[in-house]
Amino acid sequence: MSKTTTYQPHLLDPHHAEPQPIQPRNGRSFKLPELYELLACQRVEVVWLTPELILITDEEGKFRHPAYLNLVATYLWYQHVPEARGVDSIVGRAILCHDQQFR
Repeated sequence: MSKTTTYQPHLLDPHHAEPQPIQPRNGRSFKLPELYELLACQRVEVVWLTPELILITDEEGKFRHPAYLNLVATYLWYQHVPEARGVDSIVGRAILCHDQQFR
């Protein structure tokens, strides 16, 4: 039996200071076509924050011109994965969600 979660996913947009609550279309988990739309991208990358909490990011965000640093997503990543500090950053939109919400 699969475990269900009630975690509220959020869209982290570098053009908005506040995370925006979102929901998967089917009410359970995001599918790739939906993620491509939400992130305005063609490839996604999963960045693990905890064993259950993930950021879904635009894998090619750094190649966009202009490329916008996502301060909120980068901050969350640095807080949960300290070894990433000063090494890399997250660029473009990201979705913060429970790992069960990406299938």
